[in-house]
Amino acid sequence: MKLSELHLGMKVSHPQYGEGVVKAVNEYAAEVLFADGRKPVDPEASALVPAEATASLSGGSVPLAELLRQTVDVVVDRLGLERPDMAVHELGKRWRGGKMVLQPGETTTQSKEVEIELFFHKMVMMRNQLRVLEQKINSSETLSSADKFDWQQYITRCYGSMTTFNLLFKDKESHF
Repeated sequence: MKLSELHLGMKVSHPQYGEGVVKAVNEYAAEVLFADGRKPVDPEASALVPAEATASLSGGSVPLAELLRQTVDVVVDRLGLERPDMAVHELGKRWRGGKMVLQPGETTTQSKEVEIELFFHKMVMMRNQLRVLEQKINSSETLSSADKFDWQQYITRCYGSMTTFNLLFKDKESHF
């Protein structure tokens, strides 16, 4: 393995010392933390190999798991999405495990129960989709400023309609 392919935090395998993590790289060697301590290693002379999947981009080498994690984080942030498990964390504690009961006005129709976590998750996903729509409208090169303003007004009214459900949120920063 070439010294230029190493980076800090990379997991490597040495034939004598076993698996370790690269802690420092200089122009001649790398310092790797193994189970029995930190050791200087010449990667080419010692037959050092990656201990994890890697991806090469533009001549560099990055652990595949780290590349994927960074890529997903950037995509999630750029789209304004939240991970599915994040929505329940925003739900106020008093609502967890609860049910929402829809009681019809007609006595011949049966009531419907919906778990609050499921309902809340769908509300948060709707909020996220509105945020994505808002970003797409604002970044559109084909819409005029007047059209962007009109569409933004529709989105604002949608948010306003959803404010009824703000009582479900744990923190005010998450409100519609």
